[in-house]
Amino acid sequence: MAAPAAGCARLPCCFLLLLMGLAAAAAPDGDCGCSASRAGGDGRQAAARRYSAAAGGGRSAGHRPMVAIPGGVFTMGTDEPEIQQDGEWPARRVHVNSFYMDQYEVSNEEFERFVNSTGYITEAEKFGDSFVFEGMLSEEVKADIHQAVAAAPWWLPVKGANWKHPEGPDSNISNRMDHPVLHVSWNDAVTFCTWAGKRLPTEAEWEYSCRGGLENRLFPWGNKLQPKGQHYANIWQGVFPTTNTAEDGYKGTAPVTAFPPNGYGLYNMVGNAWEWTSDWWTVHHSPDEVHNPISLPGLPGTLVMSCVLNNHCLLCSVLWFGF
Repeated sequence: MAAPAAGCARLPCCFLLLLMGLAAAAAPDGDCGCSASRAGGDGRQAAARRYSAAAGGGRSAGHRPMVAIPGGVFTMGTDEPEIQQDGEWPARRVHVNSFYMDQYEVSNEEFERFVNSTGYITEAEKFGDSFVFEGMLSEEVKADIHQAVAAAPWWLPVKGANWKHPEGPDSNISNRMDHPVLHVSWNDAVTFCTWAGKRLPTEAEWEYSCRGGLENRLFPWGNKLQPKGQHYANIWQGVFPTTNTAEDGYKGTAPVTAFPPNGYGLYNMVGNAWEWTSDWWTVHHSPDEVHNPISLPGLPGTLVMSCVLNNHCLLCSVLWFGF
């Protein structure tokens, strides 16, 4: 049997707040309110042109464990979307070739290794700010903020927020090196993947691997959110957005190794952090059966780059944010 082709890295973009089922939110490129980056369209298209489908198998320069995902066919999307404008519909049969997927989200430790090796500066660092969920901010930081995202006022622009300082300049990641890296833009993610000898997964590859071999289930582990009372993902518990009881053990992000893996052995495919794919975001999907689909710049119906969500999208208004 031929070896699975193309290794895919899992790059988070922001922290995830709420969990909804795969059957109800199966297509991750929903109505995120995504807009153009301040870097401009030309820069994004240049990054897309530099994006390479070639990648090493199994392990690469990033030295991260990968899982061989067998090719197959699955039902992508849903005919019963929770929110129509998210573009999660219609359900369609999708074929994907075999590929490798990172077993874990990229951690702060691994991203730091990349930065130390290359001297790379993320776009959040260049622009000088990023968006953070207000519940994670200190009163000192919030006192200097006088604006918010209109459609989701719990997201606040924080000067000095970046992957090294997730909640702004008075925070650090010294005790979160095994947590997923945050405040990573699509361009940052592509650059990391190139360094690691990998690529971002397509949206179809991401959803196929997220399901872990299951069909028509609400979650990657089945239809119950907490089988036998066990937590399977790092999500919001309580009244959103004011009260997070952190019953799963985490108010913010969790280690990339936390919680049981899905049927393919992949960790945190739902919950914890939103993840990037190579696709550009669109709400228009054909019901026709397709093979290895990908939405790229210049193709009909493409809008902006997709922020692949581990579940229903709350907001993704710029190329990065989170905490």
